[in-house]
Amino acid sequence: MMKMKKILVGLTTIAAVMSLAACGKKSSSSDNGTVKVGILQLIDQSALNAARKGFTEELKAQGYKGDKIKIDYVNAQGDQANLKSMSEQLKNDHNDLNLAIATPAAQALQKGDPDTPMLFTAITDPKSAGLTTSTAHPDKNATGVTDMVDVKGQIDFTHKLFPKAKKIGLLYNAAEENSVFQIKLAKQEIKKLGLKAVVKTAATTNDVQQATETLASQVDAIYIPTDNTAAAAMPTIGKVSESKKVPVVNADATMIKTGGVATQGINYEDLGKQAAKMAVKILKGKKVKDLAIESPAKTELVTNAKRMKLFNLTQADLDRATK
Repeated sequence: MMKMKKILVGLTTIAAVMSLAACGKKSSSSDNGTVKVGILQLIDQSALNAARKGFTEELKAQGYKGDKIKIDYVNAQGDQANLKSMSEQLKNDHNDLNLAIATPAAQALQKGDPDTPMLFTAITDPKSAGLTTSTAHPDKNATGVTDMVDVKGQIDFTHKLFPKAKKIGLLYNAAEENSVFQIKLAKQEIKKLGLKAVVKTAATTNDVQQATETLASQVDAIYIPTDNTAAAAMPTIGKVSESKKVPVVNADATMIKTGGVATQGINYEDLGKQAAKMAVKILKGKKVKDLAIESPAKTELVTNAKRMKLFNLTQADLDRATK
């Protein structure tokens, strides 16, 4: 009888341990065949929206659709407090991987949920952002696709497109690390070309109109990097460009539609698709540390016909600028 009681106690203990283990187990794609992907986006603006669209569409094309995937999407609307709480929310949702769109989103997510594999995009310099110490061998459970453009090439493009422009305006948000990095390169190239750089910053979208109007009164052309604040206010920039008759060249092809003239730039939807292909590798078992951070696979020439006409630009001008 005593032996039987010991056996029953032993079985009960084992059952309890197994039950606790099951309760503490993180849910994953192996539980019900559905993968869970979290997306944290910094702000609602065209370039970042395009990146998210490309990411989800490519996942769908790769077979992750219907009940095979659950997208856990949150948008911080540019608010740091939202970034923190939403990162914690994604951690509590136990996703198989997370995507961060833009540098502040990636930084918040890495801090709030360091254990879930993270992909990122719309980030210019992941090393200076603290997301990794090596682009070839990511060491902080985060990898992805940068939006680093050829700033030197784009300033040259601007100069060739508007050869009479002697003063080049630079508009950006000084709080965005991506933009600071690009503006530094732009200023260096403008100086090399013997031109003058005039810089204006805008801390929020509410500051953009005044900053653009002031800048437009001082320069012959304006260059805007892949800046989230400027992108969100691009229609406003476009109106100022038209009224002041000062052309705008953007690093981001998406921004050309609402305010720029032309660019040899990147397409954020393509960046999203590129990141999704990396996501598939992670979902199939690849380790983050084994996926090197990628650069944009391609750039494209994008023009705005209305503004090309406004500034009397022809195909010959484009051909000269792209040589």
